[in-house]
Amino acid sequence: MDICCTRLSAALGAQVSFAGQAPYGQTSSSFWSVQEATLAPACVVRPTAAQHVAAVVSIALSSSSGEGCRLAVKGQGHAPAAGFANIDGGVTVDMAGLNRVAVNHDASVASVAAGASWLDVYRYLEPFGVAVAGGRNGLVGVGGLTVGGGISHLSPRVGWACDNVVNFELVLASGRLTNANETDQPDLYRALKGGANNLGIVTRFDLATFPQGNLSAMTTANDIQERAGVFDAFSAIANATVFDIYASLVTGLLYNSTSQRWLISSSAVYTRPVLEPAVFARLAAVPSIAQSFGLTSLAALADEAPNPQMYWFFATATFAPCTEVMGDIFDALNTTLYAFDPAGGVVWNIAFEPLPSIMLARAGKRGGNILGLGPTDGNAFVVLLSAFWSRPSSTAAVTQAARRALAEIESRGRARNLLKRFRYLNYAGPFQDPISSYGADNVEFLRHVGEKYDPTGFFQSHVPGGFKIPQRV
Repeated sequence: MDICCTRLSAALGAQVSFAGQAPYGQTSSSFWSVQEATLAPACVVRPTAAQHVAAVVSIALSSSSGEGCRLAVKGQGHAPAAGFANIDGGVTVDMAGLNRVAVNHDASVASVAAGASWLDVYRYLEPFGVAVAGGRNGLVGVGGLTVGGGISHLSPRVGWACDNVVNFELVLASGRLTNANETDQPDLYRALKGGANNLGIVTRFDLATFPQGNLSAMTTANDIQERAGVFDAFSAIANATVFDIYASLVTGLLYNSTSQRWLISSSAVYTRPVLEPAVFARLAAVPSIAQSFGLTSLAALADEAPNPQMYWFFATATFAPCTEVMGDIFDALNTTLYAFDPAGGVVWNIAFEPLPSIMLARAGKRGGNILGLGPTDGNAFVVLLSAFWSRPSSTAAVTQAARRALAEIESRGRARNLLKRFRYLNYAGPFQDPISSYGADNVEFLRHVGEKYDPTGFFQSHVPGGFKIPQRV
């Protein structure tokens, strides 16, 4: 038995499990992607308290000569790339048992353990009449989304999810449990907001709440022939001089290689109880196959059905809003993907999401973040290129096709001078370098903070998954 797992088992008992045991299997089955689920850690640790996480790091550090003392940290397992939250032959720390949610005396701050899902949080906060900026799909984990930035339905009002953290409780590379906030270790506090898993293992997020009641949701599905009207409506919203801070919009292109059929759909959420808000009137007027309106709660909206475990691919790019560039993106995708039909088929989902400058203006509050975007960068929109398939034999071909498609849409955006440098970490593919897209000053700041709080580079060498801090050349 691996020395690290042996020592962890002696210290933490039943919190450590091995292949063939039920907890180990539960962790494997909870990953969203097959790529992650098929990795085989030497053991799985499922801590139930922050002190247990500290013990894991301390033991891994003192046993660091052993190959098995490499760690992976898993929340709800949403990231699809192999090795981001699981590890072959190492130790997977499954944080899902750390899922407690609480509020302070006036419900102005929610304390959320790092393994919770956003649905856990929304359901807990709803009776208090407050919410926090978090994931749109409630099954996504609090930890990964927040340290990667975090786009929310509420982001135009309050900024990135990470901008609303008032305190991080985390375990450093030394095994010490500490806090980082505006007054205590403020450099670490800032670096954690976009710094991913490079600086420690966050065990609790203290999040600023705000009043939130019911909201309205509109979904539309349009024939692909109506794409120009949908793109025009999306661009008008995304590039508004005065962005409506209650508006949240995701427009998606869906393509099934088996049926060779494109569909375009939109999820338009207004975070006030206004059934048909004016901001979405142009989108609602586009001829549709199906359309629905309704009032709901944030928790009910986020309560999505689990996705089946499949092979997944993510990649991302960011553009300035423009109807024509959205048309270019569709043409590039159609040209690249239409005739591509691997064994077992593949489903493509290309999502467009506004990144308004008013949201970026919130980045300066609470000590700032390191994402490298501010209001002077202007309005933008993020593209998430994702693929889903079922046969492992198709993985290489799908990945190659996806990368070709991404290169082509970036080329089209570059030709119009509308491609932006920023790559959103939570949507990035493993071949991309989102941290470098934060800008040289932020990367250097992140290096400096890493050297200060992790002088031996433990989280660079012994937590190999995810996006690491770019090294100096």
